[in-house]
Amino acid sequence: MLDLDTSVQYVKGIGPRLGEILAAKGILTVDDLLHYLPFRYEDRLNPKGIAELRPGEMATVIAEVRTSGLFRTRRMPLFQMTAGQGRARLKCIWFNAAYLRDRFKPGQMIALYGKVEEDSHSGELQLVQPQFEIVGDPSEDGGPGADATEKKIADSLEIGRIVPIYESAGNGRLTSRWFRRIIHTALQSLTADFPEPIPSVVRRHLSLISPREALQKVHWPDVGESTADLQSSRTPAHVRLIFEELFFVELGLELKRREQKAQTGIPFRLDNQAREAIKRILPFHPTAAQKRALKEIASDMEKPFPMRRLLQGDVGSGKTIVAFEAAIIAIENGFQVALMAPTEILAQQHYFSARNILESAGYRIVLLTGSLEQDRKREVRRHISQGNAQLVIGTHALIEQTVEFDKLGLVIVDEQHRFGVLQRFKLMKKSGEPDVLVMTATPIPRTLALTLYGDLDISVIDELPPGRTPIATQRISDDQTAEVWKFVRQQVSAGHQAYVVYPVIEENEENELKAAIQMHRALREKIFPDLHVGLLHGRMAADEKDRIMREFQKGELQILVSTTVIEVGVDVPNAAVMVVEHAERFGLAQLHQLRGRIGRGAAKSYCILMTGGKVSEEGERRLDAMVKTNDGFEIAELDLELRGPGEFFGTRQAGMPNFRVASLIRDRQLLEAAKREAAAVLAGPNAEITQEEISRALRYMRARWQKTYGLVEVG
Repeated sequence: MLDLDTSVQYVKGIGPRLGEILAAKGILTVDDLLHYLPFRYEDRLNPKGIAELRPGEMATVIAEVRTSGLFRTRRMPLFQMTAGQGRARLKCIWFNAAYLRDRFKPGQMIALYGKVEEDSHSGELQLVQPQFEIVGDPSEDGGPGADATEKKIADSLEIGRIVPIYESAGNGRLTSRWFRRIIHTALQSLTADFPEPIPSVVRRHLSLISPREALQKVHWPDVGESTADLQSSRTPAHVRLIFEELFFVELGLELKRREQKAQTGIPFRLDNQAREAIKRILPFHPTAAQKRALKEIASDMEKPFPMRRLLQGDVGSGKTIVAFEAAIIAIENGFQVALMAPTEILAQQHYFSARNILESAGYRIVLLTGSLEQDRKREVRRHISQGNAQLVIGTHALIEQTVEFDKLGLVIVDEQHRFGVLQRFKLMKKSGEPDVLVMTATPIPRTLALTLYGDLDISVIDELPPGRTPIATQRISDDQTAEVWKFVRQQVSAGHQAYVVYPVIEENEENELKAAIQMHRALREKIFPDLHVGLLHGRMAADEKDRIMREFQKGELQILVSTTVIEVGVDVPNAAVMVVEHAERFGLAQLHQLRGRIGRGAAKSYCILMTGGKVSEEGERRLDAMVKTNDGFEIAELDLELRGPGEFFGTRQAGMPNFRVASLIRDRQLLEAAKREAAAVLAGPNAEITQEEISRALRYMRARWQKTYGLVEVG
């Protein structure tokens, strides 16, 4: 008998060699194998007869291979196979499919699934690019000497039922048909002692079936199961498995929140002295959203356990000033504050802002980055260790072993998704248990906030400061370039500045994209010879970047040609125009961040998205979204949908749970329910739940937490 933790190689029919192929897919145990779910289902209970087919419908047909062959056309190789049922025949066509040359043999039974189309020349019905699977081969399972029982089982798994279709593995060596047999064998061999880790009260609330029944039915649905529910993962079997995965992630995050609140932190005093100090530094009247965020942060800082709070707000919403206000609370209580930014440009931007806002009030601010000269670095480190520096702003240089704080009370991490989890952790551990404020200008969809930052309290700044006008965004083809440059000249003549952004630094022979260096030369020498045009990109030395940015901020440069190095944190209120060339090549969040560099002053601002050549369907959706809305949260939701959670921030860096069956895009409601139920379970035993049930759920979560979900210490 097998249990869930048995190595997958011990399932009959696998062994060590195939076990290695499965391991590459993340399938190491029987549990992993049973959670390798079908990506779709075919109704082979009632497959269509060839004579019943109608143009335009999606259909499953089970027929016999008659003939097949590869044809060379002028444009591409074309593979054609004819299948039959008695006298009825059906032509199937695959383009660019030389790989199918030896795939079919006359007499094979084949299941075909695809859209029925009418041949424009002959009028006959055909399937173009159908998915297919050989379900019976005279030379294999059904051949002479085959075990009759095995053949009967194999046949029963292939036809006369709703059939699960799996993604193949090992370069096609482990086919969907192979997975069906192996998973069937594993389910048949599974021990009767099957764990039920979810407390009964939670199962009742969600009407969850048992885990064994869920695993059986997700692979082998009952006759009559809704095809729509199967394809959308909404059968009772799917719901059980998806909810279970989300529930234990949320249980772990909720437990972490409670453990953090049990730690001893710094109970900062928010007295009149701190309040007056905050009022003195404010350059403008804060928005209601800023006031609300500061109140939530200050309330956390007063508590005796460490603050763990995420401050998120759209580009230009005024997060930095709120962070500086939090810093003043810590400094007025006699503690140091560290602000870590992902790039030198952003660190310098914060440093200049902090000096502008805080230095006149007498606060001592230092900057520590990797590019500082050694003597200067040593001097800054000495000020930090002696407590002379009250606000320390820097990059990764802050987490080096040589940096020691005298009395670190608050850690602020900006654009946190650009840091590794351990980098944040190292900075926090420089001194006891400081409060932590994590900031992001990348709006986070609620589903990601509930998982990626489920252990953090969240504050949202959801309005822009007064005086900001919405940015007008327009999409233009690059054959209208002359009109674009004319508009840029008009804006510069009116006293404004402009960014021109390119996706690459230098052109090469294979790359047709316009590049920043070449276009800077063209703009400076040919198009705007009478204007001051600067260039900024990631390969420049730090002091050169610094010089260029200072010149642009002072208005000495009227146009700045750049790559995405300006994506985050650059603040030039007079910049009112941004031209993004090859906009179709940029990600949605990236385009939104770039656009956030303008519209920071009172003047009307314009973002022009230029495209060249054919734009993909996904590219069209990105560009349409940019033109339709300035709302970062709306854009973030679409970006998550287009790219998926793993790509949204980068799984490895962010500590993203590695879900096996759940989807953050599809399963939002179940995620909300999982969070709610996890909090109720950890509230403690009551009339509906026993301590033993709570302990069993926690044991199960801890046993699978690291392995299944890949979550790591976030601090």
